Amino acid sequence: MDSKSKLLWRCRRGMKELDVLFTNFVESSYDDLPDHEKQAFGKLLDIEDPVILGFMLYGDIPEDPEVASIVEKIHTSV
Repeated sequence: MDSKSKLLWRCRRGMKELDVLFTNFVESSYDDLPDHEKQAFGKLLDIEDPVILGFMLYGDIPEDPEVASIVEKIHTSV
């Protein structure tokens, strides 16, 4: 598991929209996630920005069910 400061660093993306979305999610909700969802968030951060943008803004659905679940959680947290 990443420390929170490392995690916030990983949330810095090449796209301002993702930076804001992920940073807000980490600040408001990450600490309350169970470990398996924290791991899914880490998996999400390993994906390239254009693909993540599709998940977060255009309704694309990740093939990995764990990543799909965390994407849904992020959507409902904003």
